[in-house]
Parts: sequence; C-alpha cells; structure tokens
Amino acid sequence: MRKGILAVTAVCALALSGTAACSSSSNSSSSSGSSSGQTTSSSKPQVGVILPDTKSSVRYETQDRPNLTAAFAKAGVKVDIQNAQGDPAAFQTIAETMLNEGVKVLIIDSIDPTSGTAVINKAHAAGVKVIDYDRLTTGGGADFYVTFNNVQVGTLQGQGLVTALKAENAAKPKVAVLNGAPTDNNATQFAQGYDAVLNTQFANGTFVKGPNQSVPDWNNTTAGTIFENMLTQNPNIRGVLVANDGMANSVIAVLTKNHLVLPVTGQDATVQGLQHILEGTQTMTVFKNTKLEANAASQIAINLVKGQPVTIAKQSTIDPTTKKSVPSVLLVPESITKGNVDDVIKAGGTTVAALCTGTFAAKCAAAGIK
Repeated sequence: MRKGILAVTAVCALALSGTAACSSSSNSSSSSGSSSGQTTSSSKPQVGVILPDTKSSVRYETQDRPNLTAAFAKAGVKVDIQNAQGDPAAFQTIAETMLNEGVKVLIIDSIDPTSGTAVINKAHAAGVKVIDYDRLTTGGGADFYVTFNNVQVGTLQGQGLVTALKAENAAKPKVAVLNGAPTDNNATQFAQGYDAVLNTQFANGTFVKGPNQSVPDWNNTTAGTIFENMLTQNPNIRGVLVANDGMANSVIAVLTKNHLVLPVTGQDATVQGLQHILEGTQTMTVFKNTKLEANAASQIAINLVKGQPVTIAKQSTIDPTTKKSVPSVLLVPESITKGNVDDVIKAGGTTVAALCTGTFAAKCAAAGIK
C-alpha cells in the first residue's frame, strides 16, 4: 500500500484522472471529485466527507451521498462529498485537499486503519474535528463515531439463517460463512453477532460448521471465487452466511450456475439484494436506514461548525486498539425478509420505481408492494 499524503501538486494531477479534486465550489461534489475552478472563501466547504468506495456496496452513492447532501443543504452548511473509490492513497489525497480548503470538520469512512489514522492525525494537527462514519478507524482517535449497532446486525443475519434452515427442516445442514474484510472493524463486529448465533447451533449438533473465510476489501468478485471453491470442496453446503448484499449476489450467481437455491443472508438492503429476496434466491438482508445515519453525522458536524455543544452522541464505543472510549451514536438495524421489503421503501431506502422494474413488477405486487 502506498504511504504518505501526496503533495498538492499531485492532487491536481489526480484530478485530471478523475480520482481526486483540487477544489470545490459547490455544496456537493461528484463521486469522481469536485470542480477544478478557483473558489472564494465564501464558497469553500465547511465540512468535508470522504466515502470509501462503490465496490463493497453501492449504498454509499445511492443512499449515503444524497442523504448527507440533503441534510447539509437543509442546514445551509456547505459540504464537499467525495469518494475514494477504494484507494487509500486517494483517500489521503482528498483529505489533504479538503484540509487545505479550510474545512472545519471531516466526516470519514476509512478504507483501512492505516490511511484513516493518517488522515485523522493530519486533521487534528490542523485543529479539525473528525467524525468516523459507519466504521470505526481503529487506533485512529476520531472525536465522534456514528454507525449502527454492528453486533446486532450480525445477530440478525445469524437469526435469519437459522430461521430459514429450520423452516426447511434441513437435517444437520452444513453452513458456510463469508465474512467481510479482515481489516474492517465492522466486519469483526458483524461476525461477533452471527458467530454467537451459529456457534450455539454448531455446539448442539443442529448445524454442521462448514468453511469460513474472510473476503479482502469486501471484493464481490473475490467473494464469488472463494465461494465457488468452498462449494467444490463441500458440495453438501446447505446455507450461506454472507456479510453483505454485494457478496451475496456473487454467491447467488455461483449457486444459480450450479442449479442450487439455498438460504443466503446479506446486508445493506440494496435494490439488488431486495430483488433477490423477492425472487426467493436470498433469505434476508439487514436494512440500516442511512438517512438516520447521515442525519446524525451531519448534526454533529453542524454543531461543531457552529460552535454548539454536541448532545446526540450519548453512547460510547471502545476502540479495540487504544481501549479509549469514543462518543458515539449507535443506531438500530432492521431485518428484512420478503414480508417486510416495503419497510425499506417507506423509510426512503429505495423507491417502487427502482425496485419493481421489469419482471419484478409482478413479484412486488405479490409481496404487497404498490
């Protein structure tokens, strides 16, 4: 991994390739960067937001970006939102640019602890507060943390798989597990949740423990390759605990190729994941209402920009590296199955138009979605 924060001259070079930006003149930039024109002090952003990628989940662009944009627009606070597209060096470069622009607060969803910590240290050196968004930068020392109860997310996934397998009356089904990235503290917490549920079933002999592997960088293609190898070596797999919808889609593709339909879990309530649920190829997903997450993070940032006290971070999270407590907002996730897909639409997570396209129109109607 490339180290260090690139010089400002490199930032401008990166802007030409669409990776990072030199400056911003609007409330929100595109995923490839913001305008390269000169800005005035009145148009410079007060808050910088760096999203991690679009490969691990499309939610960052389809849900988080518009929700954050709307929240800051409502408060009249200028924001520069960019996406590092999975590149730690670009992540640091974007942060350098935002700090040079004079942002007062950074909201970051770190790609990995190393680049995330480097950004936090740089921000603190400049007197800028940092909010960890969605995942904790372990060892980083962010000032605040906004996320969902990640252990509960994993618990819901484990319970969803158990319910599905028991409904099938499967006799001692072998369960495979595809975890998220080993460098992601969220993935560790998800696993704490579903392992606690599954290990009970393994211990009493109800289920059989199958292959269990982490997927580097939450890479969907890699997840498909890993699962295909799992299935080849364990053709009697009867259930798959998958940590998110993107990887679940790859697992479902492998199962479809092998003419199999098995219980498969997911997370993020993406349109694709919900469609899989409607067609019966995915058992459940976990909906994390990112509007609530974006509103909480933006509220903290707005308070900081305006010099107001932060009152909503009433919970705490212990950084597993430093053992220090981070003031936090921990939101409640929701399990989604075919019976309550409509909850995602009602909460603004997607729309009927986006979900119920083509052949899914009939499936939506059958599920009571109008």
